[in-house]
Amino acid sequence: MTENKKTIKKEQAEVITGENGRIELSESVRKKVCNRHQFLQGTWNFERMQNGGWAYAIIPAIKALYHDKASQAAALKRHLEFYNTHPYVSAPVMGVTLAMEEERANGTAIDDAAINGVKVGMMGPLAGVGDPVFWFTIRPILGALGASLALTGNILGPLIFFVFWNLIRYIFLWKTQEAGYKAGNEITKDLSGGLLGKVTLMASILGMFVIGALVQRWVNVNIPVEITRVAQNTQTYIHWEKLPAGAEGIKQALETYNTYGATAFSPEKVTTLQDNLDMLIPGLLPLLLTLGVSKLLKKDVSPITIILALFAIGIVARYFHIM
Repeated sequence: MTENKKTIKKEQAEVITGENGRIELSESVRKKVCNRHQFLQGTWNFERMQNGGWAYAIIPAIKALYHDKASQAAALKRHLEFYNTHPYVSAPVMGVTLAMEEERANGTAIDDAAINGVKVGMMGPLAGVGDPVFWFTIRPILGALGASLALTGNILGPLIFFVFWNLIRYIFLWKTQEAGYKAGNEITKDLSGGLLGKVTLMASILGMFVIGALVQRWVNVNIPVEITRVAQNTQTYIHWEKLPAGAEGIKQALETYNTYGATAFSPEKVTTLQDNLDMLIPGLLPLLLTLGVSKLLKKDVSPITIILALFAIGIVARYFHIM
């Protein structure tokens, strides 16, 4: 009993009581969240991706804001939904989420859908920022600097890379989380004007738009079932056996290809079922597959079952040359 009282007092000490008894997350709690957020990909999984790392990061805030087990469990459950973005640009999303959880703990009518809608809406656009900024710019620059020193036998080479990379990374995580937290507070202040609802709606629309656009890029379905095979005009394909040797032959092959496209490689033009589908509606099959999987998930079919079924269908279809 004494231990439980100490725990409650400790959690209550991690929130600040402002005007009208309003509770606010202390800086120490937000730093704990930031420190834990560095392990966002620690429990990455194929079902909900970074949801485990996200839930682990936000636990200090949940414990500080909600003091009964039922409310803590409900909060943790809503943060175990699907989540995936670049691990470094995830910090502003966390900041906005902390502000929304804080408002909810203060009695503001913010439901689970609003919180998850903002998360999904932000994670998509931000994911495309992290790779070019961190993986393709900052890291290569620091790596090149460290490598140039290391090649001369200078021990500072790897140390500079390690220290500066982690320093930049952590400062960025903390500053952007705080920026998101302050922005989230501003958003939730104007609930009477329906601003939060508008932000939630826009974030959801943007998130669905990004996910929809990425279907064509991430999902690939090809049905190479042959529909027609027609002999081409002798002038529309490359006669490999008649090409002159050397650069002149390469030049003629490229000219024919540039004129007639991919069909220039063969004396016969083959039309597949996939070609017809692409002419009708490009990306139709990836879209149907995505919608089908979404439908199964809504019916509580296990993602693992869906993954295994897709593996089986792919193997069988490949064996019979259907896909």
